[in-house]
Amino acid sequence: MDGTRGAAGTRRPRRNTGTPPPAPHAPPPAPAPSPGASALSRLSLNQETVRQWSLPELADGCARAGVRGVGLWRAPVQEYGVRAAARLVRDAGLRVTSLCRGGFFTALDPGERAAALDDNRAALDEAAALGTDTLVLVSGGLPAGSRDLPGARERVADALAELAPYAAERGVRLALEPLHPMYAADRCVVSTLAQALDLAERFPADRVGVVVDTYHLWWDDTAGSQIDRAGGAGAGAGSRIAAFQLADWVTPLPAGVLLGRGQLGDGSVDLRWYRERVEAAGYRGPIEVEIFNPALWARDGADVLAEVVARFREHVG
Repeated sequence: MDGTRGAAGTRRPRRNTGTPPPAPHAPPPAPAPSPGASALSRLSLNQETVRQWSLPELADGCARAGVRGVGLWRAPVQEYGVRAAARLVRDAGLRVTSLCRGGFFTALDPGERAAALDDNRAALDEAAALGTDTLVLVSGGLPAGSRDLPGARERVADALAELAPYAAERGVRLALEPLHPMYAADRCVVSTLAQALDLAERFPADRVGVVVDTYHLWWDDTAGSQIDRAGGAGAGAGSRIAAFQLADWVTPLPAGVLLGRGQLGDGSVDLRWYRERVEAAGYRGPIEVEIFNPALWARDGADVLAEVVARFREHVG
């Protein structure tokens, strides 16, 4: 995960360190899919895959297609209204499988770090109101002029320690996502699943987990063993796998590299292998398709979703 939405959303959040705010209209989290559920029944569409759709179009389109999960992004949710978005998704019979994104913890300036923590508390409040138990975190890149990767990762750990109790009060797990190393300088100093687990394992598994995203991990020949490590004791309390996301790797990469994700089956990733591997590690949660690609955004959203479902059947399920 990581895309073109602003790191801090569309508003400056108010610092809140007290008890969770009341959320009378927030839907309770939907039950996780059963161990016997088929892969297709667990399909979730990330909002960025059909960025051309408004939130009402996303909810209606997924409901019509029989896709019961959606991954949401903070900026469009804030624009629509958090509680209104929660009602919209609930009324369509959908589950919010994740909220993206929090993070950006690596600043050296104390004021910037405090603002980042405030923004993440706001993100946790939003996730709870939407009824999702997963807030995806992108760690942040190196501060300007810095070359200290280990130091930056320690600041990520410090932020997790600050936020984990607040997240637990709201029933939301912090999901740390490693991004491909090409993003290490400017977006995410956590580049491998091993690095993400080294950080997450400092905290209880039900508070801090990791994201397995095929686009970011496909190149790493230790990914399989690290997925096994993340699975821990399986789907129970020992599992670190908080989210599983799919996109393909296609070349050549576009300028800026952010918008180069490929449609399922168009690239180099063995998507079915990843699905089987996370399931062998005990993961039975949603499978979220998250593709940032202007060519998909230029098409009719319903056609894109139909293609996603067909490609999922062919290459994943």
